[in-house]
Amino acid sequence: MVSHKEFVGAGKTPGLQVWRIENLDLKPVPKALHGSFYTGDAYLLLFTTSAPSYNIHMWLGDECSQDESGAVAIFATQLDDFLGGGPVQYREVQNFESNTLVGYFRSGIKYQKGGVASGFQHVVTNDMNVKRLLHIKGRRAIRATEVDMSWSNFNKGDCFIIDLGKDVYQWCGSQCNRFERLKASQVAIDIRDNERNGRAKLHMVEEGEEPAAVIEALGPKSTIAPGTDDEKVDTSNRKKGALYMISDASGAMKVSAVAPSSPFKQAMLSAEECYILDNGVDRNIFVWKGPKANMSERKAAMSAGQQFIKDKGYSNKTQIQVLPAGAETTLFKQFFIDWKDKDETTGPSKAYTIGRIAKVEQVPFDASTLHSDKAMAAQHGMVDDGKGKIWRVENGAMAPVDPSAYGHFYGGDCYLILYSYRLGGREQHIIYTWQGLRCSQDELAASAFLTVKLDDSMGGSPVQVRVTQGQEPPHLMSLFAGKPMIIHSGGTSSKGGQSQTSSTRLFHIRQSSSRATRAVEVEASASSLNTNDVFVLKSPKAVFVWRGMGASDEEMAAAKHVVGFLGGSAAQVSERKEPDDFWSALGGKKDYQTSKSLQNVVRLPRLFGCSNKTGRLAVEEVPGDFNQSDLATDDVMILDTWDQIFLWVGNDANAVERNGAPKIAKDYVDSDPSGRRGLPITTIKQGAEPPTFAGWFQAWDPKMWETDPLARVFGLPKCQKPMLSPSLG
Repeated sequence: MVSHKEFVGAGKTPGLQVWRIENLDLKPVPKALHGSFYTGDAYLLLFTTSAPSYNIHMWLGDECSQDESGAVAIFATQLDDFLGGGPVQYREVQNFESNTLVGYFRSGIKYQKGGVASGFQHVVTNDMNVKRLLHIKGRRAIRATEVDMSWSNFNKGDCFIIDLGKDVYQWCGSQCNRFERLKASQVAIDIRDNERNGRAKLHMVEEGEEPAAVIEALGPKSTIAPGTDDEKVDTSNRKKGALYMISDASGAMKVSAVAPSSPFKQAMLSAEECYILDNGVDRNIFVWKGPKANMSERKAAMSAGQQFIKDKGYSNKTQIQVLPAGAETTLFKQFFIDWKDKDETTGPSKAYTIGRIAKVEQVPFDASTLHSDKAMAAQHGMVDDGKGKIWRVENGAMAPVDPSAYGHFYGGDCYLILYSYRLGGREQHIIYTWQGLRCSQDELAASAFLTVKLDDSMGGSPVQVRVTQGQEPPHLMSLFAGKPMIIHSGGTSSKGGQSQTSSTRLFHIRQSSSRATRAVEVEASASSLNTNDVFVLKSPKAVFVWRGMGASDEEMAAAKHVVGFLGGSAAQVSERKEPDDFWSALGGKKDYQTSKSLQNVVRLPRLFGCSNKTGRLAVEEVPGDFNQSDLATDDVMILDTWDQIFLWVGNDANAVERNGAPKIAKDYVDSDPSGRRGLPITTIKQGAEPPTFAGWFQAWDPKMWETDPLARVFGLPKCQKPMLSPSLG
């Protein structure tokens, strides 16, 4: 077996590893620059969960050379070999990436001009001598493409980022709406935090109100073009598939038809063979490797897929997924009417999910297993040894938090967490800035200033990560020596507190897909319960630990820490066996999330947005693990929980979206290759979400839309909402 020196640390710990092809060799890309791709290059990505399971992606830029695309294909095959042939392999092409890949980068993908051949390097610096223009496209999958610094590249329908180093300007066209502005701000924040180490200032610029610095950078302003229609694949043939068998029995690879159209039966796949599932009309090809197929067929899977695309005359932008048996993705399984995962008939516990966020194990961190790259640390879920320091922002200064309170975060506060660890014999640092949803504007501004000050005091070397309450990354949640991160809805940890805590409190405990556990204070009402999770209820008279039918032992273990903090002796309560005083403490019985599919999640819920922003009604899936902030208030969203479909109508959705979405939802179910028919479709309006819907989002916050999230990013007064176009939703 051929092995590369870079493979030594490959797949050893959960998370994402990225390499670029440089001089036909692999060079690691620093963590702070993950998600940034040069269009003249090819990249190899490995995503590892703690199951462990693996995804290998080879990414090809529009201008990468034939030699580079050939080299990355060889390295992908070698890495697949090195990991025992078990990974799912993806071929990714610029602008047409899979949702799996896009889901790794919540703040979007950035395309930069140039590449290795032009001398462009992936280096994290504090260089402020930057001058570039980024065109932001996409409402769900965000892509930022570097274009020439010229007004001729602007249009009224999109957001652009004018990056001048110390100042980063987000320019918003008069026809772009609030949700697009919010998504574009994620790119701007990423540039500030990861590329400038928190030293740049963000500015919001409206079309027609450009400041002098922007005019100076771009020259005299010319006429701005109207908004353009995004290129969309025709959706009328979506999910149509054909099945072929690959065989080399004759000595040459041969493809023969098995079934001309979906849905298929799982029995059509023989363990002794390899197959191609052709969904070319939707730019997808799947190659399935039978566990008993011969080695030459299994190794040739990716090249067979590429040859198939050529023979069929499909676009070279077509995605290819190579799937070993047992690691089939949701996209693949949906073409089968009777798909059963291994052991599914006996009722699986929570399944390890392939291609989602890594599961971070609570194990002592061994730095020797990592590459000697200083920026790799933050992605590996390193468990804190208790040597980190935490400060609360108080009166514009840093007030140390008592170590006994580490792991507790209050919604009325901002915190700085300095996490230090040794790597390659040198001390390394990460600064997390955690911002509560109920902290003041002054505290938000002070937290940003104090982060830069702390970074400066350490020579500008720390990695900075800014975190908003409810959006904590897995590695931050894993820092507290095996204890859950406990988030209090409001108040402060400063002596005296800003607000009196309620006499009755309810904490929602959930283990995320990354296996990091978080306890979040929610409204003390029976409607907040969820059959999939554990809750701790404290009333003036008693403390209860409520275990839902789908809850895990890890969630129960985390509950002990919450009880320890709240005080008292807890009574354990099982779902459906609750005593009367439990319900009375919650104000009486109410409906809550009891979907059976939550208890044994095998098919993950999926979230889609329906928008006619481009002039016709289009549907787009939200990539990665979704959360409440992915619900676009100017769209209609479809939540597919497998046994039920929800239509969520945003307050700013327009008439076309409101009227067209129900038909889309019905067509979506009726055209499902797995043969689902007649599922209930529930329509819900923003602000009136029942627990059967809200339960799919951890720690649902019914007040989330009362404040403007853009105001938090750009420091606008809370009442000032960015302009909306009256003609668009």
